[in-house]
Amino acid sequence: MKKLLLLFSLICLLSSFERRELSWTALGDSITYLNEHLDQTGNRITKGYMTRVVEKLPHIKYTNQGHNGWTAVRIAEAIETLGIGKSDIYSVFLGTNDWWAGKPLGRFADYQQATGAATVYGSFRVIINKLRSLNPEAHIILITPMQRADFVYLTNFKNNAYGSYKPKNGQYLESFANAIDSIGRSEQIQVVDLYHLKGLDVKQLVKYKRLKNPQTGNYANYPYPAFIDIPFNPETDEYPYPPEAIDKTYDGLHPSDKGYELITRSLVKIMKKY
Repeated sequence: MKKLLLLFSLICLLSSFERRELSWTALGDSITYLNEHLDQTGNRITKGYMTRVVEKLPHIKYTNQGHNGWTAVRIAEAIETLGIGKSDIYSVFLGTNDWWAGKPLGRFADYQQATGAATVYGSFRVIINKLRSLNPEAHIILITPMQRADFVYLTNFKNNAYGSYKPKNGQYLESFANAIDSIGRSEQIQVVDLYHLKGLDVKQLVKYKRLKNPQTGNYANYPYPAFIDIPFNPETDEYPYPPEAIDKTYDGLHPSDKGYELITRSLVKIMKKY
């Protein structure tokens, strides 16, 4: 009888430590979208950051609200039609496409005064207001853009972009990361600052970019920053990032397995407390 009582007490104790299931909506761009579309990476990645997080925190169930190529501005403009549901946790991983598209960052006053989706600051206010209206008690995590090397799309070489080492439309990508961090600090929202995360700096995103030597015409492997001024011709050149060039990204922009694992660690560190 004593053994049965002890067993019953142990079962009750263990049951009391079972974690409540939590829902998580991950709002983002292609870096989020690709979690469910590994084929579009040429299977250069095995799983995205959401799959990796829930493997480590199985009491959390996620919904992928990643929109390929979208900006924070476009997300804000379409926020009422995206079908975002009530969740216990929301993460917002946007900004890199706004930078490349030349969307105006705006000022912190645009966030404070809720001036709308004309600027990135204003767009984040629209997005955060929407998430809070869905669940005022939800945990919100803001994720800054990563640094970028030169990007070349795996299946369309004409879709390419230079890295975050120089400005686009007079704006540096770091300013977008700093803006998101300032919103988080103002609102006391958790921020995962990938832009300044050790291990994701631009020199570690790819091992090299394989390009034609302008003098000889022969292919050579150029590490960062040597590749910056070497031309790439999408009409005639080979893909500049063979599998051997993959480091924290597989194409200069989108994370590789190693890159996604770094993102995952940062998120798990926060989300394991919920």
